[in-house]
Amino acid sequence: QAFLTPRSYVDAVHRAGGLALLIPPDPQLERDPDELLDMLDGVILAGGADVDPSNYGAEPHAMTVGTVIERDTFEIILARRALERDLPLLGICRGMQLMNIATGGTLNQHVPESHGHEDHRRSVGSFDDSDHDVRLQPGSLAARAAGEEQHATKSHHHQGIDVLGDGLTITGW
Repeated sequence: QAFLTPRSYVDAVHRAGGLALLIPPDPQLERDPDELLDMLDGVILAGGADVDPSNYGAEPHAMTVGTVIERDTFEIILARRALERDLPLLGICRGMQLMNIATGGTLNQHVPESHGHEDHRRSVGSFDDSDHDVRLQPGSLAARAAGEEQHATKSHHHQGIDVLGDGLTITGW
């Protein structure tokens, strides 16, 4: 096992003038996340393994694999406390799913089953052919950040939002 993050995330934080820190799950910080959050200007929850459905009261789907409950627990606690403190919080892929769970939402554990296609996960284990365009809402923060209203992205996931968490809205798409 290892704690890793993509280099592109670190580079983006540096380009924005920030210092990137990788914070692994820590039982002490679970008990007192403010000790950490007092020192940060924002939190990024990165992608990774499937989220364990026990975090939102569901039974696992046959395709839900590789969960790491230790990471889930730690990141959900950090997300909840960051939101309570109004600390900037960015969720990327799995991180966005954790933000939803932290606010009481649930996940669709296998999107290809409910949507009838594998467009977001064309080759399991590879990002090579996972490019597709997303449409961003004109004038939204996402469109302004991307500098365009149609943006090429890579997707490699099979879980997604089912029930939206309290206080969250879907904008920009």
